[in-house]
Amino acid sequence: MISIKSEKEIEVMREGGKIAARILKLLAKKTKAGLKTGDLDKIARKEIKKAGVEASFLGHTDYPATICVSINDGVVHGIPGDQIIQEGDIVGIDLGVLYRGYHTDTAVTIPVGEIDSQKKRLLGTTEKSLHEGLSLVEDGVYLGDIQSRIQKIIEDAGYSVIRDLAGHGIGKNLQESPSIPNFGKPKTGPILKEGMVIAIEPMVSTGNWRVKILEDGWTVVTADGSDSAHFEHTVAVTKKGFEILT
Repeated sequence: MISIKSEKEIEVMREGGKIAARILKLLAKKTKAGLKTGDLDKIARKEIKKAGVEASFLGHTDYPATICVSINDGVVHGIPGDQIIQEGDIVGIDLGVLYRGYHTDTAVTIPVGEIDSQKKRLLGTTEKSLHEGLSLVEDGVYLGDIQSRIQKIIEDAGYSVIRDLAGHGIGKNLQESPSIPNFGKPKTGPILKEGMVIAIEPMVSTGNWRVKILEDGWTVVTADGSDSAHFEHTVAVTKKGFEILT
């Protein structure tokens, strides 16, 4: 069952999404060589407290941090700690905010200083796949059409869609129906309706799509050590399109 949000509920998520977007933008600006990933988590905690919201991730199925920070071959769910960010890294930051009972979720992958051309192309392709997928979102569209468009952009560039992870519905719960893999077939899956709110998040690898989880039980990395990127927005489905809430 995919929940339909009222305009009042979407307004709450809109406000929460603005806060999440502002904090993520600040974290991206603060990300630089020499910083520990744990330092970014400290900044996020401070900003979340200052904004009067809660961290969606902290304590969610026992996750121990406020944000997720994933570097280079890290796909998602990297626990911030003592890892030092280096010049030339690509750093994925994933942030969720709980505001007045509703979650919003957003992510970006950031270049640190000068990065090589392969990493630049990976970031550009992943972000493009997100926006190409979003461009199809509206009332009456099959979810499979969006998934298929994202997959095509990624695979046409010679990259792989991470298949073991997916986007999701979002609202009172951080993860709701439907599950939204970044691959699929047109004219399949649920049909989007006005008032649905979903988190679309392409996760892409320059190598194989297979992943593994590190000993911390959370950090997901590419199995072959290839670079990975991740971008995400929470969006509301409207009658004639979509609204990015983050």
